[in-house]
Amino acid sequence: MSGPNGDPNISVDDGIINDEDDFGDGEYVAINSMLDQINSYLDDLEERNDSLNGKLHELMESNRQARLEFRAQLLGSQNEGDQHPADGHSSSNKEDVTKEEGTLEMGDKNE
Repeated sequence: MSGPNGDPNISVDDGIINDEDDFGDGEYVAINSMLDQINSYLDDLEERNDSLNGKLHELMESNRQARLEFRAQLLGSQNEGDQHPADGHSSSNKEDVTKEEGTLEMGDKNE
């Protein structure tokens, strides 16, 4: 009979291969207890991860709403500025807002 690695001269009768369990009931109880504790820690970690994930989504939505409000304010102030340009440079303000809108819209797509 061949051994565990294919060695042709090793047999079970040589006493090298031992199929008997070396663990007693106490060791199994201790291992089960440790596994239960690890499982409990993993469950707690999963709950914390889910909570953080939910808070992150809330923060992202709040940030998106704030950006939309800011954009509306910018557009509102731009419209007022178009009606009464104080410095005569209203076209550069339009370009800045347009560039800002493009940047914000690209950010919206990432969410």
